[in-house]
Amino acid sequence: MSIYLPAKMKDKEFKQFSSFIYEQVGITLPPSKKTMLEARLQKRLKTLAIDSFEAYGSYVFSPEGQLAERTHLIDVVTTNKTDFFREPGHFEHLAQKALPAIIRRRGERFSEPVRIWSAGCSSGEEPYTLAMVLTDFAAAHPGFRFSILASDISSRILDTAKTAIYPEERTAGIDPHFMKNYFLRSKDRNRALVRVCPALRSRVVFRRINFMDADLGITEKMDVIFCRNVVIYFDKPTQQNLMRKFHQQLRPGGYLFLGHSETLNGIDVDFTTVGSTVYQKT
Repeated sequence: MSIYLPAKMKDKEFKQFSSFIYEQVGITLPPSKKTMLEARLQKRLKTLAIDSFEAYGSYVFSPEGQLAERTHLIDVVTTNKTDFFREPGHFEHLAQKALPAIIRRRGERFSEPVRIWSAGCSSGEEPYTLAMVLTDFAAAHPGFRFSILASDISSRILDTAKTAIYPEERTAGIDPHFMKNYFLRSKDRNRALVRVCPALRSRVVFRRINFMDADLGITEKMDVIFCRNVVIYFDKPTQQNLMRKFHQQLRPGGYLFLGHSETLNGIDVDFTTVGSTVYQKT
C-alpha cells in the first residue's frame, strides 16, 4: 500500500505560478502566500497523480494544460467569502437613495430596466440579496423593472451560485419577511438546507468574467455595480485599470459600491463619494 506524501513547492516554482496568476486574473500573491498556494494546489497534484510541483508546472504551461488545468489553478487561489446582506448599509443606500435618484433621472423612461452588475459574486449571496431588495422595491413602485448580472472568475463557485442551495445557518440573520417570501426549506429536516425560490433565481443571470480581459463582453451600460471585497487582492495598477473599466461600463450618474475596507484614494477615475464606500460616476 503506497502512502501519498505531499509535494513541496520551491521558491522558483512559487514565482512561476504567482506570476502566471497575476497575468491571468490580476491577483497578487506575495511570498507570504507560498504556504497557502502549496496547500491548495496539493489537492490538484493528488487528483492528477503528479508527484512534484515541477511536473505540475510543466503540465500547466503545456498547450494541453493551458486548456484543461488553467481554470482549476485559478479556482484554488480565488477567495469566496460572502454572506447574505453583507454590509447592510449598502442595500439601504441602494433602495433609499440610489434607486429613487435613478428613477428621477429616467423621467419618461421610467420603465427601462435598471441594470445591476454583481461583479465578483462568489457563491451567489450578494446577487440574490440584490434580487430580494429590488423585488421588494418593484412591489412598492409599479412599473419598475430591473435586471441583475452576476459574474465571477471561478467556474466552480458559479456552479454553486446557480444551484442556490445553502446551509440554513447561513440565513440566520435574514429578516423573516425575506425568508418567508424568497427561500424554500428542505423537506428533509435532517439536512438543514434552504434554497432560493425559483422566481428569484430567474432574476439573476450568471456569467464567468475575467476582469483582466480587454473586452469584458458586456454590451449593456450598467446603472449600478457592486464589486465588494475584490479589489483588495489587486495591486494599484490593476485597481486603476479595473476602475476605468467600471467607469466606462456605468451610465452617467451610475453607482459603484466597494467593500468597507476598499477605497478609490489614489485612483485616477472620475467618481464622487456619495456614501460609505459608495461612489457615483460624475
